Amino acid sequence: MSYPTYPNQPPGVPYGPPPDHPRATLALILGIVAIVLCPVVAPFSWVIGRRAVKEIDASGGALGGRAQAMAGYIIGMVVTILLALIVVGGAIILAIASAASSA
Repeated sequence: MSYPTYPNQPPGVPYGPPPDHPRATLALILGIVAIVLCPVVAPFSWVIGRRAVKEIDASGGALGGRAQAMAGYIIGMVVTILLALIVVGGAIILAIASAASSA
C-alpha cells in the first residue's frame, strides 16, 4: 500500500489562515464607532474598508480579513448616506423655516 506524497512546504511559510489585513479591523471599528458614537467617521470607514478589500483581493490569498473590511465598508457607506440625507433634510427645513419667518 502506498501513501500519497505531498510536496514539502518551503521553509518560513506558516501553516494556517493568512494574517488579516491591518486596515480591515480598522474599517470595522470605525464603522461601529460611526453607528454608536459619531457618524462623522463613517466616510473614513467607507474609504478604508474599500481600499482594504481591494488590497486583500489583489494579494492572492496572502492577506485575510475580507469579511471585516467588507463589513466596515458597508457600514460606512450606509451611515454616510444617512448622514447626507439628514444634512440635506436639515438644510431644507432651515430654508423653509427662514422663508416662512420672513414672509
